[in-house]
Amino acid sequence: MLGLPKTSLRLMVNVYCKVFPAVRDELDYWKRRAAQIPDQELRTQALASMEAKRFHCQGGSVYALLAGNKWKEAIRFIVAYQTISDYLDNLCDRSTSLNPDDFRLLHQSMVDALIPDNDMKDYYRLRDEHTDDAYLTDLVQTCRKTIRTLDNYDEIRDYLLHLNQLYCDLQVHKHVRLDERIPRLQKWYLEKMGDQAKLSWFEFSAAAGSTLGIFYLVSYSLGKRVPAQLAERIWCGYFPYMQGLHILMDYYIDQQEDIEEADLNFCSFYDDQAHLKRRISFFIEQANKHARHLPDHRFHEMVQQGLVGLYLGDPKANKLSGGKGMAKQLLRVSGGSTWFFHLNTKFYYRLKKRD
Repeated sequence: MLGLPKTSLRLMVNVYCKVFPAVRDELDYWKRRAAQIPDQELRTQALASMEAKRFHCQGGSVYALLAGNKWKEAIRFIVAYQTISDYLDNLCDRSTSLNPDDFRLLHQSMVDALIPDNDMKDYYRLRDEHTDDAYLTDLVQTCRKTIRTLDNYDEIRDYLLHLNQLYCDLQVHKHVRLDERIPRLQKWYLEKMGDQAKLSWFEFSAAAGSTLGIFYLVSYSLGKRVPAQLAERIWCGYFPYMQGLHILMDYYIDQQEDIEEADLNFCSFYDDQAHLKRRISFFIEQANKHARHLPDHRFHEMVQQGLVGLYLGDPKANKLSGGKGMAKQLLRVSGGSTWFFHLNTKFYYRLKKRD
């Protein structure tokens, strides 16, 4: 590893030596399950989502470190929940359907994953593909097993469901017919935020598209009791700025891919490169400011710095027009251990390329 910050180094050692191996084991299990799905389209999308988006589970599972000696239970929940998210994103993104009711029913599985007493549904009822050998319902049941063990579920329930509802709404609105997407997202934004918000409609949409707040609430609740007042602080600490930063960085490095795939990319709605740079810098500053008011605030500061460093260390970032100038600005604004994460990520990709 490069760099010397002790807290960052300790975090990276735990992530590489403890978290990532456990994530790999969980993903290997779900990959075997996905390979047994009878329907070819469902099987293809399930396997493709794990192949292309494995890093989502790896990144999200860092929050398991907040769960104390129940970190393995946290990883099991995070991997299952994120696997549902990535699988459904693939089903909607590369869909045989453009039906918003279909997308809503599919994403009901993410709601049911957080409410153990809900009845299970036929989540594929509004699409042609149906037979998945209980793959999706088993993912839901795995999440429920963890939720049932939370002593303070009643205190965090509303915050979990609010974050989840925003996520599911976004997935419905952004996957409908191309000409309907932006009007639906703008209408939704006005309903939720009003016209006095400090965020644009596409920044609000980006903040809704992250699962980090859910992983934080569940992992922290596994480790210790979270009273309602603390749950509200966690909500305010992560939505909209930490979650928005997460998705804006993700969309930033995917700009060229999304042009080629004709996918909606929220970074494309900024006026120009300078505007994009200013707004992501603003999200970095606000995410760091709100992280200071959270318990284990140094962990969250490192998450914020890690998001910037890891995404900018991806080779895709260097290929973007103005990428070097953007990286220099964001790394400077983010500060702290950002360079440490950035250099380690670049080193990781070099080793991966060599292998």
